[in-house]
Amino acid sequence: MTTDPILPEPDVSVVIVNYNVRDFLEQALRSVDRARAGLAVETFVVDNDSADGSVEMVRERFPHVVCIANERNEGFGAANNRALRLARGRYVLILNPDTILREDTLETLVRFMDERPDAGAAGCQILNPDGSFAPESRRAFPTPDVAFFRMTGLSRLFPRSRVFGRYNLTYLPRDVEAQVDALSGSCMFVRRAALLDTGTPCHGRPAGLFDEDFFMYGEDLDLCWRIKQSGWTIWYTPDTTIIHYKGESTKKGEFRYVRLFYGAMLLFTRKHIRSRYSGLFTALLHAAILVRAAGSVVASGLRRSAAPLLDGLVVYMVVTLLGALRSAEAGARLAPLFFLTVAPAYAVAAVVGIGIAGGYRLGARARIRPVLAGLLASFLVVATVSFFVKDIAFSRAVVLTSLPVGALLLSGWRLARQARTNEPGRAILVGNRSEAERLAAMLDAHPRPPFHLEGYVDPASGDRRDSAPKAPNDLGAVRHLRDLVRMRRVRNVVFASRDVENRDVFALMQSLRDLDVEFRMLAEGRSHVIGKASVAELAVPELTGAMSDAVRIRGTLARRAFEIPVAAAGLLLLPLVAAAGLAAGPDSRPWTAARRLGRLPRVLAGRLRLVGAAPGHDRFVPGDWRLQRGVFAITDLLRDRSPADGDLVRAYGFYVTHQSAALDWEIVFRTLLSRPQAA
Repeated sequence: MTTDPILPEPDVSVVIVNYNVRDFLEQALRSVDRARAGLAVETFVVDNDSADGSVEMVRERFPHVVCIANERNEGFGAANNRALRLARGRYVLILNPDTILREDTLETLVRFMDERPDAGAAGCQILNPDGSFAPESRRAFPTPDVAFFRMTGLSRLFPRSRVFGRYNLTYLPRDVEAQVDALSGSCMFVRRAALLDTGTPCHGRPAGLFDEDFFMYGEDLDLCWRIKQSGWTIWYTPDTTIIHYKGESTKKGEFRYVRLFYGAMLLFTRKHIRSRYSGLFTALLHAAILVRAAGSVVASGLRRSAAPLLDGLVVYMVVTLLGALRSAEAGARLAPLFFLTVAPAYAVAAVVGIGIAGGYRLGARARIRPVLAGLLASFLVVATVSFFVKDIAFSRAVVLTSLPVGALLLSGWRLARQARTNEPGRAILVGNRSEAERLAAMLDAHPRPPFHLEGYVDPASGDRRDSAPKAPNDLGAVRHLRDLVRMRRVRNVVFASRDVENRDVFALMQSLRDLDVEFRMLAEGRSHVIGKASVAELAVPELTGAMSDAVRIRGTLARRAFEIPVAAAGLLLLPLVAAAGLAAGPDSRPWTAARRLGRLPRVLAGRLRLVGAAPGHDRFVPGDWRLQRGVFAITDLLRDRSPADGDLVRAYGFYVTHQSAALDWEIVFRTLLSRPQAA
């Protein structure tokens, strides 16, 4: 008879709860593996029914990780408890999936807790993605006075005050070790004996696991309260650091966030505060929480109403202006009834139509199709009413003319805003030459890269005294990174996770934290970069053969409704652009733009698309893709003016699978503003 070997007790059990942040999770697990050197570490991932392939990724790439796949979203506390009941480590690290550990984080926290047998939990410095210090690294309990100072803004006005700045201990320097009330659940290092009865003598009593009545938010505060009440101390140490990207599964101002966050605050107050303070104090605290919740809802409503108010105002002004021009042409005066009926009815119908079509949903405000659908519906409504109300029948021509003009303006402000938001900036890679070449190749083949790579600095070259470039796009020594960022106006610093240790990433982030840059991570062997609460996929898949109907060019009617007013507007501008081209010469941007605009009548006639394939590229576009030639081609935006055949196929494949009015608009504008290609 054989018995299973008794495995040694791990030093640390890492517990990560994941929900639809696969790429962040992969980066976090890689950082845990880097930080486990010299320690016995077991890692648990509890997945709350993600739909992004997180479970498959963990099981394929991290077979040593214990992956628990829930069949529903159980919430943060309940999911953690599943793993905590299985954990065997002396310590437990409760970690968010959108974090990165420094290589010494686990070792530092183990040593820190070993030296303090009365410590039930500890936390370290948490950095935001821009390198700034996250105040939630250390917190006080929201007692009535602390909560009052925070909710009234006094804690922000007087952060250095020991009275007003208690919630985040802002009166203490960030590099000062201190006992605190509570830690952030994004990185909480807990002695397992402070949670469960381990059968060994210890300083305090077990406080129990997370309270599953808290679905999200507040459960870390509640656990810290119970740990302290059980006789343990809680510490903040500045000796190590993590990065927290703060994923946006719920966004502040959304009703779900308001309900979860402020509901958790009310639950915490009822559970721990009400029995310790007078009824008046508790009632005032409840009232303050409800007022803040109501304020968040109202502020969110005002933000959401900005787009429909702007749309309504634009449509009203378009209809009014066209009506005035129509009346002036006929030598008549515009009837007051027009301002009270036709113009507001058109505006209201347009806003309602866009709303019904989903144009005001979060994440869909830049879409053009709901705008076109809403305007078409409003046109049909107002035109139909004019047949029955004879007093406004004179406005039918105005209503018809307002349709393309309104479509152009409403789509224009959306696309202009999106183009400004998505304008790629410059980037420097901190990594070796091979990773820089890999990143550059992906960016060059991508039709809409998130940034343009200026070059790289190789940390493996050391702090070389000869800082002259050793290869194309080698920008010099790492010690010059700050100067390079400033001189070249770089907005993105990308760290190659394969080539740079996390401790060096943290140090460089700290040295650049006062500059306006975004820090990103290029995942090892992967085709995406991780930024602040976002993951940018750089690889465009190889597309050959037949494609499903779902990814072919969609919405011919909607495309024509977009193309026709844009082409008409371009023809109106053609005389001005042509005159500028004649003055600037045949190699100028205006001359090139005039030549393109001169082909717009073929778009109106349906013989060309506004955006499509370039002449001579038929062999790169399979016939079943149904991609016609266009006045503007997405391949015009490839930075490599002599791209390989595979790059052209991928570029067209990207367009076919991502085609939208917003993408067409961006291609038109970027092509017109780009420098003319050399003959």
